Amino acid sequence: MIRPSNSSLKVYVYSEPVDMRKQIDGLAALVQTEMELKPFSKSLFVFTNKRRDKLKILAWDKNGFLIWYKRLEKQRFPRLHGDQVRSLSIKELNLYLDGYDIDRFKPHEPIKVEKVA
Repeated sequence: MIRPSNSSLKVYVYSEPVDMRKQIDGLAALVQTEMELKPFSKSLFVFTNKRRDKLKILAWDKNGFLIWYKRLEKQRFPRLHGDQVRSLSIKELNLYLDGYDIDRFKPHEPIKVEKVA
């Protein structure tokens, strides 16, 4: 599967549901007016529908826009908490695409070890 891997890219998630019939022009306008960001920047803009079973990522690539689209067959993308526009790292985006709830993602609890058994 193709995944974003350039860690210098900024990722912005729009937390409101979006009509997935929107294509490039509609999503770019949403980035500019609602998110108050520049759609031509080196950024990824992530949108989900109301049911959170569909996701689109909009990006500018040198001379044109591209869209990634993912549709889940049974599950839902986790709801992200926070402001209308939320910033993620590329690593967090990839975890999100895999279905991790990055707001509640808990690492293993640290353990205190004093000697080798």
